[in-house]
Amino acid sequence: MRDGKPNKGKTRAKAAAAERAAVVRRADAARMPGSSVHASLANEIGLRIVRGDYPPGTILPNEAKWSETFDVSRSAVREAIKMLMAKSLLASRPKIGSWVEPKERWNLLDRDVLAWYATSPDREVFLKTVQEFRHIIEPEATAFAAMRRTDEQMAEISQACREMGQATTLQERTRADTRFHLAILRASGNDLLVPLGVLIESAFDHLFAYTTRELDDLQHAQKLHEAIEKNIRLQRPDAARNAVRKLLANTDGVIKSR
Repeated sequence: MRDGKPNKGKTRAKAAAAERAAVVRRADAARMPGSSVHASLANEIGLRIVRGDYPPGTILPNEAKWSETFDVSRSAVREAIKMLMAKSLLASRPKIGSWVEPKERWNLLDRDVLAWYATSPDREVFLKTVQEFRHIIEPEATAFAAMRRTDEQMAEISQACREMGQATTLQERTRADTRFHLAILRASGNDLLVPLGVLIESAFDHLFAYTTRELDDLQHAQKLHEAIEKNIRLQRPDAARNAVRKLLANTDGVIKSR
């Protein structure tokens, strides 16, 4: 016989279920297609940090404030902060909270950080930095590719070069351009360059889209790429190195004229 008192176990279960549903609703509010809630939140906060909304040394809002601002659960906030700490953008300490680390500590070769940089107000500075990096890496990597490339790797380089010339849209050309340069890094035979190439892929995409303009520019750039492809194919390391330097000098000129 029931005594008429509420069942405490059922009451707690209902409350827990309601809380879980509320968390899901809050999380869905910040969800981006194909991305988890905490990853979407990390992306938003990371972008704000890189573009200067929160300068180095800034103490960020606490979990409760982020949760309220983005209408997500505190657990999602904690995971997002962990992601940004792993990229060395943030540090955290009990009773202090999370703060923005000095820029020199940021993992600038992280794919997400690169993407945030590429859309920041300092975009031109960032792209020039990428270009300097290319000057340091690509000439020698291309010379090694000319000496070490396999037939399969050469086919990949040649195909990307052809697809650049056949592209009918800027997006198609940019993708082929990126594949061309990454294929050369892989063909260099240096294992350290392979992951490095993948990490800077997003930066290359932004750089190539930024420097690609008129039809005459495209035709001239295509000839420069074909010269690189030819010298790698004929296994002429010195000529391949010089061909890359001509391409980089051309890109330097386009950046300066923007």
